[in-house]
Amino acid sequence: MSKLKIAGVVKESITDGDGIRFVLFVQGCPHHCYGCHNPQTHDFNGGTIVDSGQVLEEFKAFCQAGALADLAEEIISLGKNITVYSGYTFEQLYEMAKEDKDIMRLLNLADVLIDGKFIMSEKTLLLRFRGSKNQRIRIADGWTNSPTRFVWGKCKGSWNYVTVNIK
Repeated sequence: MSKLKIAGVVKESITDGDGIRFVLFVQGCPHHCYGCHNPQTHDFNGGTIVDSGQVLEEFKAFCQAGALADLAEEIISLGKNITVYSGYTFEQLYEMAKEDKDIMRLLNLADVLIDGKFIMSEKTLLLRFRGSKNQRIRIADGWTNSPTRFVWGKCKGSWNYVTVNIK
């Protein structure tokens, strides 16, 4: 079973994707965005180490792509969908995946990717599921290891955190 370093979970959220969602906050973020609503997740030395199975028991629920991909596979086997938030852009993740195959594996398991750093000067409360105007929602279209797997779109369903539709 894979090990994850997590900052916390929210068992029922309506702000991190369509529907009522289980949210897993992963510990460790290199971006340190000014105005981030989860600054406690930045420190790679913080958080709690858990087995992916422990997270699933809670569920009964790109810095750690391999463990998150393992967890995503288990969640998908329960008939749930996956939304991944990342401070990296899709283009950056695609380049990083050339060196780390687990990044592409996680992208291929995601139904929705919300990408881009939070930028305080572009902050808005008018966008669904995003904090700043530069952040994008990409909806998966098919299953392939190419940048065309994700298409631009409006979020109709639902790496710094992963959400799972639970209801």
